[in-house]
Amino acid sequence: MSLAVILAVGLDPSLPTAQSAVWKSAGYIVISVASIKQAIDHFKAGDFDLVLLGNSISLESKERLTFLIRTFGSNTPVVCIGNPSGDHGSFADATLKNDSSELLADVEALLAKDASRPREQTLVRRELI
Repeated sequence: MSLAVILAVGLDPSLPTAQSAVWKSAGYIVISVASIKQAIDHFKAGDFDLVLLGNSISLESKERLTFLIRTFGSNTPVVCIGNPSGDHGSFADATLKNDSSELLADVEALLAKDASRPREQTLVRRELI
């Protein structure tokens, strides 16, 4: 079984931490970051299977980050966690409920669906220090 790597941006830090064993046993490694800048830095340096945008960041920031990810030529699915206010971004590939048990199942279904689509290989430029 290969592990899927998820970049979680602006999620409540307790979600991936408290449930890391559950996520790992389901085949996921979750990298959590708290800001758009950190997300871009990690995305440029890594290979992620999914980007998960938490409801603690604004809709505008979610849209901006999604736009930046797409400018890299990436087809990585970008998923928003639904806001209590009901604001959902049409720019995201999906919007999921903020329910920990449903979230894992929804992510699994989304990644399975994404795996069935042909994917364009892209090169990510890495800065050398």
